[in-house]
Amino acid sequence: MTPPATVCLLRLSAIGDTCHVVPLLRTLQRAWPQTRFTWLIGRAEARLMLPLLPEVEFITVDKRAGLTGLRALRRSLADRRFDLLLHLQLSLRASAVAAVVPARRKLGFDRARARELQWLFTDAKIAPRQREHVLDSFLGFADACGVHDRVLAWDLPLPADALDYARTHIPDGTRALVISACSSHEGRNWLPERYAAVAAHAVRRHGLKVILAGGPGPVERAMADAIIAACHEPLTDQVGKDTLPQMLALLARAQALLAPDTGPAHMATMVGTPVVGLYACTNPARSGPYLSRRWCVDAFPEATAKFRGSTPERLPWATKIEEPGVMALISVEDTCNRLDALLASHP
Repeated sequence: MTPPATVCLLRLSAIGDTCHVVPLLRTLQRAWPQTRFTWLIGRAEARLMLPLLPEVEFITVDKRAGLTGLRALRRSLADRRFDLLLHLQLSLRASAVAAVVPARRKLGFDRARARELQWLFTDAKIAPRQREHVLDSFLGFADACGVHDRVLAWDLPLPADALDYARTHIPDGTRALVISACSSHEGRNWLPERYAAVAAHAVRRHGLKVILAGGPGPVERAMADAIIAACHEPLTDQVGKDTLPQMLALLARAQALLAPDTGPAHMATMVGTPVVGLYACTNPARSGPYLSRRWCVDAFPEATAKFRGSTPERLPWATKIEEPGVMALISVEDTCNRLDALLASHP
């Protein structure tokens, strides 16, 4: 297709999924260097992406504003018309946003994957594919546009204040493990005493500085306090003390990240830091850290057997098992073994 003059990306949330969008953006930018890109994004996600992609126009959408917010967005776009809208989110709320965006062509997922009636809000579809990682599903939009030379890169310039913050906590010559212990879905959180055991192992066996990171919410604060209380080694507590770009810079200087299925796992991937991912509620083949899936502790097959009486292959691809006790299927021993193997391969 002829390169469009203007493209609008629609992906409001969540942090991890917006991280997956960046390789699609980079792929299209390289193929269409003259194209102007606009990204409709949620407020929290904009706090991460806006400082990192200065060449992109961001329009933040308050997902809580309802009809009032949609009317305001319609008014702000009244005198614009995009050549192409890439509708990258499978939710009615995102589709309501898509409905008010003026675009000559609206590209969405194929009918089989277009959950929550997304197919009603687009006039073109990407090619059907099955059981692929979320990031790969986004790159399917490039294929649908005739751009097949994929760019698996993020290339994000980190702000100076974020780099200074990271150097303060991980000085040159210091090897560190960052633990981001909480997901926005509490059912995906591991046990604090097990995090503490892995943290102690990281200090004693590998001489790593262990830094606790995360948001300022009460769940994150309670988890950090419980990990500190259960660990008999010194930990650096940075929970709730940084911005998203500062956390990204911190991850960039770390040897590794330990985390469940949560946004920071994908932030670490953006800056090339390997991740020991803790997966029982979700399938790491679909939503794991894209470049670190071999380092994930994958208890999802055990979870599907115990809680669904089935196997991952027999269940829908987007299945989540957020049952009480499911994360207890992940052992300290398996997690330490994954960390040891990762560090052995990344001296």
